[in-house]
Amino acid sequence: MRERVHELIVSAGSWLIQRLELVIAWGSRVGNPAFFDAPAHPGFAWTRNLEKQWEIIRDELDAVLEHRELLPSFHDISKDQRRISDDRWKTYFFCAYGINAEGNRDRCPETSRLIDAIPGMKTAFFSILAPGKHIPPHRGPFKGVIRYHLGLVVPEPRARCRIRVGTEIRHWEEGKGIMFDDTYEHEVWNDTPGTRVVLFLDVVRPLRFPANLLNWLVLQMIAHSPYIQDGAQNYRAWEKKLDQVGNARGRKEKVPA
Repeated sequence: MRERVHELIVSAGSWLIQRLELVIAWGSRVGNPAFFDAPAHPGFAWTRNLEKQWEIIRDELDAVLEHRELLPSFHDISKDQRRISDDRWKTYFFCAYGINAEGNRDRCPETSRLIDAIPGMKTAFFSILAPGKHIPPHRGPFKGVIRYHLGLVVPEPRARCRIRVGTEIRHWEEGKGIMFDDTYEHEVWNDTPGTRVVLFLDVVRPLRFPANLLNWLVLQMIAHSPYIQDGAQNYRAWEKKLDQVGNARGRKEKVPA
């Protein structure tokens, strides 16, 4: 019953949001392309600072990847992603719509500091794709945010590790960002023998009045929706499980040989 109510709420919210997107598209201060030239727009000046310090983030990511077998798959946190996620898509969340993953943030303090300085940041996590993973065509839930990927680990051959947004295809580069409108149909391939990792961010789209006010109201609704609240609950369950694993390992290490 609870799942049915969840589905009805999400369905009604999606119907409303898709109609509100017409206003968002009209009010966009950065136009409505598939990909954005982020450094060229003053509203995205933060991308330059992030890219300059990408190696700091990479250092913390390397420590996270030492325990990748413990990381949750995307659909473990967000059940709505079951259609496009499997165990080859791992995540390491920092925050989503005001809900912070405190344990993860404590383990990556410099990354947390950098993302906290981003204006309008709504979602942040490491997105980790195993070799051979294909994320099928899909679209994001709302045009009021813009997606940004900072390349952290990009395997070779780079041409086989790519993203399509609309009709355009781009490749990630380590230390470089890609910014795009995820309400265009998009899909991802990692057709390489290596793991691909990006810092995945959603930030508020720069808008003129009154679209910016409408967007603020919608984002507040999203923050209190089952989509976010259930994800937070799933994350806390994973964090508890991780603590139990860590405690068990600690006890094992203390056993005399």
